[in-house]
Amino acid sequence: MRNLTHFRTCNLCEAMCGLEIKVEDGVVTKIEGDKNDPFSRGHICPKAVALKDIYEDPNRLKFPVKRTENGWQQISWEAAFEEIVSKIKEIQTKNGNNAVAMYQGNPSIHNLGTTMNSPLFAKSLRTKNMFSATSADQLPHHFAAWQMFGHPMLMPIPDIDFTDFMLIIGGNPIASNGSIMSVPDVANRLKAIQKRGGKVVVIDPRLTETAAKADQHFFIRPGTDAFLLLAIIQTLFAENLVNLGRLSDFTDGIELLKEISAEFTPEKIEKQTGISASTIRQLTHEFVQAKSAVCYGRVGVSVQTFGSIAQWLINAINVLTGNLDRTGGAMFTAPAVDFLARAKTDNRFNRWQSRVRGLPEFLGELPVATLAEEILTEGENQIKCLITSCGNPILSTPNGGQLDKAFDSLEYMVAIDIYINESTQHADIILPPATGLEVPHYDMTFHVLAVRNTAKFSEALFPKSEGAKYDWEIYQELAYRMAHPTSSNEGFVAESPEVKLDLGLQFGPYGLSLQKLKENPHGIDLGALKPCLPNRLFTPEKRINIAPAILVKDIARLRKSLNDNGLSAGFEYLLIGRRHLRDNNSWMHNSERLVKGRNRCTLMIHSEDAKNLNLESNSLVKVTSRVGSVELPIEITDQMMRGVVSMPHGYGHARKGVKLDVATQHAGVSINDLTDELVLDALTGNAAFNNVAVKVEKV
Repeated sequence: MRNLTHFRTCNLCEAMCGLEIKVEDGVVTKIEGDKNDPFSRGHICPKAVALKDIYEDPNRLKFPVKRTENGWQQISWEAAFEEIVSKIKEIQTKNGNNAVAMYQGNPSIHNLGTTMNSPLFAKSLRTKNMFSATSADQLPHHFAAWQMFGHPMLMPIPDIDFTDFMLIIGGNPIASNGSIMSVPDVANRLKAIQKRGGKVVVIDPRLTETAAKADQHFFIRPGTDAFLLLAIIQTLFAENLVNLGRLSDFTDGIELLKEISAEFTPEKIEKQTGISASTIRQLTHEFVQAKSAVCYGRVGVSVQTFGSIAQWLINAINVLTGNLDRTGGAMFTAPAVDFLARAKTDNRFNRWQSRVRGLPEFLGELPVATLAEEILTEGENQIKCLITSCGNPILSTPNGGQLDKAFDSLEYMVAIDIYINESTQHADIILPPATGLEVPHYDMTFHVLAVRNTAKFSEALFPKSEGAKYDWEIYQELAYRMAHPTSSNEGFVAESPEVKLDLGLQFGPYGLSLQKLKENPHGIDLGALKPCLPNRLFTPEKRINIAPAILVKDIARLRKSLNDNGLSAGFEYLLIGRRHLRDNNSWMHNSERLVKGRNRCTLMIHSEDAKNLNLESNSLVKVTSRVGSVELPIEITDQMMRGVVSMPHGYGHARKGVKLDVATQHAGVSINDLTDELVLDALTGNAAFNNVAVKVEKV
C-alpha cells in the first residue's frame, strides 16, 4: 500500500458526508470532501479529520483489557469471553435475568456491525433492563410517529431542497449537520431556500448558528414549545386556515384536535412562551401562505417535560396545512434497505415498567433516567451487572454524578468500547472492536432519515490489527456463548454483516446489490423524496391519527403547567445545552485538532443577567441544581434569552481513572452533573435536559 485514494462515508454524525482520503505509505495524508458524492456534493465539516485521529490514537484499545489491583492488563479474547459469560450466568442464576442490564450509546447506530448484531446479544440476555441513548434524546420523535403513522421509524423528514418556508424549532442543523434529518451541506441548503425567495425562521432560547443565518429568530422560554404549537393550531382553526388537501381522505381526529386547541389562544400563551400573539399569528399566516412549508423540531423540543406532545403537534401542523407527504413539506424516505417493510404493528409501549419509579418501557427499553436508581436501590431484580456498548452515560445521561456512584457499586461490568473513558473505567473487562477506517460501512438508519434517497457502501481502508475483532464478531460470539455456555466454540464462525446487507439491498425497492454499491464508491442517487401516503402508513386501515388518545390525555398535564415558569426558590435560571460543530457528544474530545483553540466549555449568559449578578467576562461561576454543582467560566452574550443560561454537552473529562490524554487536558465540566433524573417527560420517561432550574453565583 503506497499511494491510493479511498472514498467512504463519514460516520461521525448523521450527515453521511462523502470523503476522499489520500493515503501514502499506509498513512492518511489528507481528508477532504468527495465532490462526486451525489448527496454531500463535496461538503465536509471539521469532524472528518477525526477519522484519522481515532485510527492513530495511542489511547485507542485494540485488545481486551481487564481491571486489576495493579491497573489495566491485556488479556486474550478467549479469557475475556469465558469470564464475561461465566459472570453473567452466575449473576442471573443467583438473582434472576433482570439482574443484568445493557446500555447502548449513540455511536452504536453509527456502526453497521453493531447496528445489525448487538440486538442478537441483547436478546440472549433475556432481561427487561435494556437502556439506550434514545431516551436521552429522540424518543418523543419515535413515540409521535408510532402513534400517528403506525411505526416509530416512520418519521417525517423536511424536504429542505424544495421547501419555501422552513420553521425550525429547537434545532440547530448548522452545528449538528442535521439530526432526524440527515442533510450534509445544510448551510448552503438553507441559503438556497432564501435565494429562491423562501424564508427560514428559527425559534430557540439561544441565537444559534442556524438562527444567525435565518431570516427571523424568536426567543422562546425553554420547555414551552407545546404551548406555542397549540396556539398555532388554534389560529389555523379559528381563522379557517386548515387545508389538508388530499390528506383529508385518510386522516382521523380533526374535530378532536380543534376542540383541544381552542383554549390555547396566542394571547393566552404569549406570557408563558415569551412570544407575542401577533408574532404567532404572523408565523401561522406565512406558513399557510407559502407555496410549500415545513415545521421541523429537534432535540431542544424533544428533551423537555412535554417533548412527546410537542413532536406530535409539529407533525399535526404539517398535516393541517397539507404539507405532510408533499414536495417541499415533511416527506418520507424510500430507503434502499427498507427494514420498516417487515415491521410488526403490535403494542410497543408500557408492556412493563421500571422497578423503582414505574417508568414505562418503549420499544423494549426503559428510560435511562432510571438506570442509576435501578442499580442503587436494593431488592428483587436490582441491577447487579451492566454491559455498555459504545456509550458514555456518565457524561450523557441525567445526574451523571449519581450514575458514577452507581457504576462503582456494580458487582460486575463489561464495556464494548475503544476507550477507557468516564463510564468504561468502571468496567471489569473492556472489549474493543476494530473501528472507523478499519471497518466497512453502510448507514442502515440514516438513509431512512435523509433528505434525499441515496445508497452508499464504504469498504474498509485499513485491515484491522492482527488478533483484533470486529464488533459483529464480538456480539455474535457473546450471543453464541450465552446460548451454548457448556459447549466448545471451536466450530463457531461469525457471519459478516455484508451478507444480510446484500440480501436487504436485493429485496429492497430498487433491487440493488452490495456489488453494485461497490462499483459505485461515490454512492448512488436514488432521487428526491416522493409522496407515498397512505400506502406507507402502518396504522390500521392506513389512516393518519392526528389526535392519538394517549397524547390527547396528556394535554391535561400540560394545561396544569400553564402558569408554571419551571423555577423554584433560589433557582432563578433555566439551563439548556448546546452543541458545537467540532463536537459530537463526548466522542471527539481526544482529537487535538478538534479541541484546540478557545475554551468552548463556558456558561453563556445574557449581558443583563451578568450585570445583575455582578459578573464580568470570563468570570468563574458556580452553577447549582438540585443534584449538584459545577464551576466554569462565563461567556457574556446577548445571543441568550434573558433568564436562560447554556452549557455545552459532552465535557467533564477530569474524573479519576480516565485514560484520554488529550481530552483530560481540555476537561471542562459536565452539564449532566446538573441535569436532574427526576425532571422528564412523564408520558414516555424521556430525559428533560432543557427544563433544569439552576442557581448561578460568582466564585
